[in-house]
Amino acid sequence: MELCSIASGSSGNCIYVSSGDTRLLVDVGISGKRVEEGLNSLGLKTAEMDGILITHEHSDHIAGLGVISRRLGIPVYATRGTIEAIRSIRTLGEIPSELFHEIRADEPFMLKDIRVAPVRVSHDAAEPVAYRLSKDESSVGILTDLGTYDDYTVKSFSGVEAILIEANHDVNMLQVGRKYPYALKQRILSDRGHLSNEACGRLLCKLLHDNLKQILLGHLSKENNLAELAYETVRLEILMDRCPYRPEDFDIRVAGRSERSALLEVI
Repeated sequence: MELCSIASGSSGNCIYVSSGDTRLLVDVGISGKRVEEGLNSLGLKTAEMDGILITHEHSDHIAGLGVISRRLGIPVYATRGTIEAIRSIRTLGEIPSELFHEIRADEPFMLKDIRVAPVRVSHDAAEPVAYRLSKDESSVGILTDLGTYDDYTVKSFSGVEAILIEANHDVNMLQVGRKYPYALKQRILSDRGHLSNEACGRLLCKLLHDNLKQILLGHLSKENNLAELAYETVRLEILMDRCPYRPEDFDIRVAGRSERSALLEVI
């Protein structure tokens, strides 16, 4: 399996996942031009994608969906609530109904040779999900846009060999910042908001295992986080935890908001 972040942050998200034979995008919250440029840098084209998995309907996850789907006719997979919400967003334009394929949380399905497992998450959207994608014994996880986690979350992503996980904000930066109104701050901090750097680190401690090869910290806030701060905070949480691991045991990186990550490979 291969995993690459083309863009990850509060201003736009697009993740590429491949089994070698099957190529997928998870979200297209950036322009079609940026998606194409990101894929071109990997030697690929948007037209070669076998499907687009959508986590939820917020603009930073679907901004490019209308143009890409109409131009290339790539199948779109999302929950019923997400599909209905997408159809109500006029700025996307008309998306052919035959391109939509309804999926359900906790009901895995095959997309060619990739097993796609949608996972429920707590977020202020219609019917949001995260994704675990597997081929044979290899699996990767895309886990962003959740305000909290529980044993179900941990179980759903246990054993993945690579994961892109949300480290959205530093709590102090968010609380003292002047650009966000109080109501928005409270939404972000709520159980239906986003994971802080500390919460990301605590969740990661529950997911660490000997075969976890790659960790990408993603969906960083432009206003309320810094890449270095997210990285060091997550490492500190691992260091302070009672788990039998140390941060240097793992390849931890931060996904850029506007540039693609390295192509992560797990075998």
